[in-house]
Amino acid sequence: MTNIFIRPELAKFEKSPVQSYLLMNWTHLERAFTRALLLSISKKKLFFAFPVLVLCGILSVFCKAVAFEASPWVSMSFAFLPILVSSGLLLALGVLLIRLHDAEVKRMVFDFKRWIGTSIDLVVGTSYLAFLPILSYLFLWMLLGVFFLLKEIPLLGDFFSIVFSFGPFLLIFGSLLLCLSNLVLLFFVAPAAALQSVVRIPLAKRVWNVVNQKFLTSLLLFLIAMIPIGLVSGLLYLAAALTDSHFLVAEQSLSVALEWFFIMIPFAAILTPAVIFFFNFAAESFLLLQGGAPIPSFYGTKARETSETPS
Repeated sequence: MTNIFIRPELAKFEKSPVQSYLLMNWTHLERAFTRALLLSISKKKLFFAFPVLVLCGILSVFCKAVAFEASPWVSMSFAFLPILVSSGLLLALGVLLIRLHDAEVKRMVFDFKRWIGTSIDLVVGTSYLAFLPILSYLFLWMLLGVFFLLKEIPLLGDFFSIVFSFGPFLLIFGSLLLCLSNLVLLFFVAPAAALQSVVRIPLAKRVWNVVNQKFLTSLLLFLIAMIPIGLVSGLLYLAAALTDSHFLVAEQSLSVALEWFFIMIPFAAILTPAVIFFFNFAAESFLLLQGGAPIPSFYGTKARETSETPS
């Protein structure tokens, strides 16, 4: 119903630009999401992603087995440490997958040797970013050890554990924030490093310039990227928890490691397409935030062919 205080032709004129803008941006977002989803099932990407996820899974299984018979303080450290260490491997994987995604979208001729040669510098140059969260977590873990020591003081331990209970709570909360910040790091830093332009801008400055101008849009794109990986990870974790509570019977570290190792392999295989989509959509989102749009020829009847190789 048209507002009676505005002439119909003027109301139509005022609403049209906004509607056109929203429709254009929604179309670009839908194309980017569809392309990231379709290219998630790629043999080349699966070939690179699955071994890395298996390696991360082996690290998690090892930490779980060590923490099985360890003290609460050590067990707590092994709950977060594999996540933070795996983020370094995933950051390197993300750079490779995003460069490969860019080559697939542009229909470039894939030269494996040249692609690896030009990607190795970026992988090494961005992997160091994962060390800061790890060092930060080790600092939080050492502080947490102080509260565990206070708890073991004879006669006064129970008193200290009650009065200073806020300390472990804040430290564990900080560890969870570090894990979340690593996901944000993977989503924004990996495409910024992989899709560098000819003009080399410092990585942190480039990411900040993109996110700072469109913070809400960046947050929404990150949440969209997390939907598939969140759903798949949630279902896999629920299945693993039910299997652990109703089927697994191991009571020693070695047996626990073997049981979870054989569970981890299909876990990583099922999770691989979701991880690939995460990085595919990260690349698409980075271009959208910079004002780019999906290449229309990807959806056309005939894709553009080029003899270029991914640089």
